[in-house]
Parts: sequence; structure tokens; C-alpha cells
Amino acid sequence: MPGTRKLGKPTDQRMAMLRQQVTDLLDNGKMETTVTRAREIAPLAEKMITLGKKNTLASRRQALAFITREDVVTKVFKELASKYAERNGGYTRITKIGPRRGDAAEMAVIELV
Repeated sequence: MPGTRKLGKPTDQRMAMLRQQVTDLLDNGKMETTVTRAREIAPLAEKMITLGKKNTLASRRQALAFITREDVVTKVFKELASKYAERNGGYTRITKIGPRRGDAAEMAVIELV
């Protein structure tokens, strides 16, 4: 879970960034970021999908408290929950794609399986 890496940001900025990246990942299904950020995003995205599979009012409210857009929450609870109904975890995949040209940061693609 989060808290293991500070990513060079204060807590409020770090949580806002992670919330936005998780929202974008769930909306698009795929995104390119650094390996370190991808490793922080993966468990948060998987938790949101697991909340979608529970499909209770409490789990919807928890998802709304974390995901920044309401249409993405609806997508998680309707489309993604049914897609991963038979799967017990492991909803994301991280694939390394090499260093970034500007600062040589190790890049990765994180995607929903």
C-alpha cells in the first residue's frame, strides 16, 4: 500500500497525484509512467476494482472518496467489476519500457489485464 515511497513530494501532493493517476488508469486502462510510480499505483487501482466487485453502498462511497471522477467510479462498478468477477486479484500489469530520454528515469507501462 502507499506509504513506502515518498516520491519526492509532501503527503498532500503525493496523495493527489496518486489519486489522479489511479483515476486515469481506470479510465483509460493503460498509462505510461515511471516504474516507482507504477508500483505505487498498482495496489491502489486493485483496491478500487475490489471495491467495485463488492458493489455495496459503503464500497461505492469509499471509491468516490478516492477516485476523482464520478463517471470513472460508475465504470469501475459496472464494467470492470463484471470483467474481473472470476479473478482473485492481479488486475494490473507493469511492463518496463526503458529509460526516459530527458532524465534517464526508468519508465514503465501499467495496464489493466
